[in-house]
Amino acid sequence: MKLSLEPVRARLQAPFAAAWGTIGQREIVVVRLEADDGTVGWGEAAPLPGYGCAGLEEVQAALHRYDGVLAAASDAPRADLLAACAAASDVSEALAAVDLALWDLEGRRYGRPVWQMLVAQGAWDITRNISEQYPNVPQQPPGIPVNATIAAEDPAVVADRVAAARAAGFRCVKVKVALGDDVARLAAARSAGGEEMAIRIDANGAWSFDQAVAKLETLAEFEIEMCEEPAHGLDEIARVAAASPIPIALDETAAVPGAFERRVCDAVCLKVARSGGLTGLLNSAARARAAGYRIYLASTLDGPLAVAAALHAAAAIRPELPCGLATLGVFADRADPLPARGGRISVPSTPGLGEGLREWYEL
Repeated sequence: MKLSLEPVRARLQAPFAAAWGTIGQREIVVVRLEADDGTVGWGEAAPLPGYGCAGLEEVQAALHRYDGVLAAASDAPRADLLAACAAASDVSEALAAVDLALWDLEGRRYGRPVWQMLVAQGAWDITRNISEQYPNVPQQPPGIPVNATIAAEDPAVVADRVAAARAAGFRCVKVKVALGDDVARLAAARSAGGEEMAIRIDANGAWSFDQAVAKLETLAEFEIEMCEEPAHGLDEIARVAAASPIPIALDETAAVPGAFERRVCDAVCLKVARSGGLTGLLNSAARARAAGYRIYLASTLDGPLAVAAALHAAAAIRPELPCGLATLGVFADRADPLPARGGRISVPSTPGLGEGLREWYEL
């Protein structure tokens, strides 16, 4: 199996602001895997600066180590290939790129969209008829409910973007907080969204326990659906959740060892890159559900290969909450191949992760 890499730089339409910093572009590494039979699969690694993940150089170094591993074991099962790569360099964003490419390759080889393989994983032979082997697998899952993400510091801009999301059919928006005057920004969001709009907030771990409780008590007047990552660490988030009038979700702390051994708050946000790919994400979802968490998925401003992968995973996981996957619209000069319509995104129905995704990276 031959691995090749292509770096891509994708500019954002406007600066994206969060508590961890502000960015204006994304550095993405596209991974191409070619099997001995000529079948090709595609994946991506998109480390996010300031988000607590591996840096671009570390990801690229890991992927170069995987090249020899994959070349020497091209006929091995997917799980064995991933384990060998992890043994060479355990970098989740790099492992995710290879995992996505392996799923894409397998789906293309057998003419199946990845979501079908995930739904029926272990229950049917992908070389045979899907309806015969696993009759409960639908021919096409329903669209995945998604939220619009608002990352702007100016309350007037927040209001405009929430109003646009409402007009586009979104029923949930996520507003970044710990940015300037959060009260004014959430007041603008609630006014523009109306009573029926669910408003989720994301502090990206910017607050201490005392700050988080005080902030959440203040912001509760805006009828907040949930707050992601008000602080960092399992014990700290558990304390916040016990004192907060707003439900709490793990985000970055979901990567901490032991995060799914006990339920410390209401929900957990899972991400393809942080989970090491689809394989790791499904494993995390199963453990999180067993612990009692509600689940939803989100993008870290990924490209369409990773967003498509998350949509396939969502079709299998069936998250309880809207997912943060409507993020491809933030990029400049690139058409969104996975647009939200009426607050939902359709799961790709063509083999592998889906057709028409790779071209996005060629602009």
